[in-house]
Amino acid sequence: MHRHKERGFCCGAGGARMWMEERIGKRINEERVDEALALNPDIVSTACPFCLVMLSDSVNGKKNEGKAKDDLKVVDVAQLLLESVQHTPETAPEEPDTVRS
Repeated sequence: MHRHKERGFCCGAGGARMWMEERIGKRINEERVDEALALNPDIVSTACPFCLVMLSDSVNGKKNEGKAKDDLKVVDVAQLLLESVQHTPETAPEEPDTVRS
């Protein structure tokens, strides 16, 4: 996404916008999700628990409006890491036939 690292863009929850209703303009989390959707992602990931809530809320709204893929997921980066290191039965190393003492 074009706003990252030093130019990162908060989802809004860190500034307590999670509990606010916008009266004018666009919600911050909607803006951030629109930026992500422009890249046609399969997964939106964050390391912040507030962002996870805010981005999930916006993505679910976009799904309901038909503006986001139904299988689009919002996950914590720890979930991505876990999925990358888990062994499935097809990829797990084989156990030896005999056990040596």
